[in-house]
Amino acid sequence: MNDDIHDHDAEDGGPVQEARLWQGNGWTARVIKNEDDEGWAVAMYKDGEPEPALVGPWTMGRDKKNPKPLDVNAFNTLIKTASEVIRRHEQHLHAILHKSTVVSTGQGELKVTLDIVPDDDDPYGMLAATDEMGEQVAKVRVPASFKLTPASAEAWVEGGFRAPRA
Repeated sequence: MNDDIHDHDAEDGGPVQEARLWQGNGWTARVIKNEDDEGWAVAMYKDGEPEPALVGPWTMGRDKKNPKPLDVNAFNTLIKTASEVIRRHEQHLHAILHKSTVVSTGQGELKVTLDIVPDDDDPYGMLAATDEMGEQVAKVRVPASFKLTPASAEAWVEGGFRAPRA
């Protein structure tokens, strides 16, 4: 049972619903042998993704040798769990790549943002300042390693919005 999960379609083009393979709602669940012990695991793949979003232990069947068959309730629970894993990963990535702080100036408050562009060859950041009216006051390219803190934002504003050195 080594066929590629993404090429496994039912004869009639409908969703696959087998004991060890379910597809539907943009997801594929595949029950697999757990390489670490004698049990079973389930891998959840989002359609179009080469890597599973979630791999977790799977329950043994009554015979204590084979896995418990997948069913609609289990599949729906696995979709919910895998979707939550993806959502948390996206939130974490967003928090790493997008930071902001506020600097008080004589002319009012400025929102200073740092957006990291995770380019494989040349990652960088864009540091920007926006006034209380939502108008962009300044924008400069900075190294991806730049750390936005209230102090670094204040120094940037007080330094006339010149690009900080690496």
